[in-house]
Amino acid sequence: MLPRIRRALRSTSLILLALLLTLPLLAVLGAWLPWGEGGAQSGAILRAMATTVLPGYLWTTLWLGLAVAVGAAVVGTACAAAVTLFDFRGRRSLEWLLLLPLAMPAYVTAYAYTDFLQFSGPLQVWLRATFGLEGRLLPEVRSLGGAVWVFIFSLYPYVYLLARTALGERAAHLMEAARLLGASPARRIRSVALPLARPAVAAGVALVLMETLADFGVAAYFGIQTFTTGIYKAWLSMDDRLAAAQLATVLLVLVVLLLQLELRAQRRMRFATGGVGRAGSTEAQPTRLRGGSAVAAWLVCALPVLMGFVAPVLFMLRPLAADWSVLPWSRFIEWAGNSVRLGGITAVLAVGIALVLAFAVRRRRDALTRGVVQLVSLGYAVPGAVIVVGLLLPVGWMQAAAPGWGLPAIVTATAVGIVWAYLVRFCAVALQSVQSGYARVSPSLDDSARMLGVGSLGVLTRVHWPLLKRSTAAAALLVFVDVMKELPATMVLRPFNSDTLAVVAYQLARDERLGEAALPSLALVAVGLVPVILLSRTLRASSR
Repeated sequence: MLPRIRRALRSTSLILLALLLTLPLLAVLGAWLPWGEGGAQSGAILRAMATTVLPGYLWTTLWLGLAVAVGAAVVGTACAAAVTLFDFRGRRSLEWLLLLPLAMPAYVTAYAYTDFLQFSGPLQVWLRATFGLEGRLLPEVRSLGGAVWVFIFSLYPYVYLLARTALGERAAHLMEAARLLGASPARRIRSVALPLARPAVAAGVALVLMETLADFGVAAYFGIQTFTTGIYKAWLSMDDRLAAAQLATVLLVLVVLLLQLELRAQRRMRFATGGVGRAGSTEAQPTRLRGGSAVAAWLVCALPVLMGFVAPVLFMLRPLAADWSVLPWSRFIEWAGNSVRLGGITAVLAVGIALVLAFAVRRRRDALTRGVVQLVSLGYAVPGAVIVVGLLLPVGWMQAAAPGWGLPAIVTATAVGIVWAYLVRFCAVALQSVQSGYARVSPSLDDSARMLGVGSLGVLTRVHWPLLKRSTAAAALLVFVDVMKELPATMVLRPFNSDTLAVVAYQLARDERLGEAALPSLALVAVGLVPVILLSRTLRASSR
């Protein structure tokens, strides 16, 4: 009887946890149900949007995604091929320097370029004063082309990482075999390396597109009408929750399609991995480049680092060096404290949930446990705008049904709502890191502990936890950094008088106070550098 009660409690707990982390998605989809609030109006609202704003949102999002996908694929693949297949002066340094744009949120890059390149920016002012020119001398930064530029050089590391891993693990021996058969370097790259890297490039492009679709800061700041900005406009400006929910549904469908593409590409990568040697073997070394070829390879790798990290940081350091007195030092500590507090709370809760789920899967891989883990893993692919709408919809329903309960105030006026949104989005990050740690823990340790009479809790605390400390620390760090940089959910769900660094950077930049926005923006970059440094050290150690 007691084991049956324990199984029932375990199943109930897993179901409640799954509902907690998938409620935003269920609420968004529930707006279409016949008995939901949008039952009678959903068709009319969708038809109205189809004749007004929906075509613009769709075409802008598609063109933006297509341009960013092509650009990120070209830049990321070229850099990965250069540092993996060839050897030239500075290659070792460029291997980790190419990861630095991961530390730079895309909206921060957008602020930096706007401050430097706009009509009143220092570059155009200097050009007009030096050469006696008048009017606008450079294209408008706040445009679709400017957004494409920002996204390409902010997100190409996703493609670079996966393509570099694929080429390093699979291409070395086949490239060497093609060389021995007399194939030229160009033919070896075209016929061997690029086809092998194609699944990795496809997976990286899918990640880039998901990040592009989920972005709010760049699109809103540049005035681009994408699905994400349309969701916020429908909810906050037009006060039309059904329109926001249906736009969120369309965006969610696009993200699910991209997620399927990424999963399919990952399966193809795993299938192609087996039986092929590493790039570091003595039989297959990178081709040594000299002269103009080495310079060209160095430029191919250095240009993305310059455009995606060095230039934006220098652009933001300029106002700091010019006049420190205008910077909001007194408020900066408060903003940083709010960011650290929210990041710390979310990191602890996300790691706790990840440990519970990973341990449950390890102990019993039944359909319910696997299903809950898969549902939680979807959260990171869901844009923050969809999560916000999915949380606020049931809050509105509760407020209309029971206005005296006060439950909506707990979600919207305290940190509960924003931490909830963070957990929905970032539990997948912690779960992936914890599961990777569990993969290195031998199941025989569990069997030995059970033979010695240790219960489930004892196995987790006395056997698993000492072996998972590094994985859980990495998981907490990744979640903390993601929370610090998260903008859409934070901007809408944060409690009153609790601005974070991300929100303040966006608000100051929107108000054209770009010099003041440099301080919180650089703080976000500094925080983002920590996991990038750890990632580069891990990749360097694995390549030895």
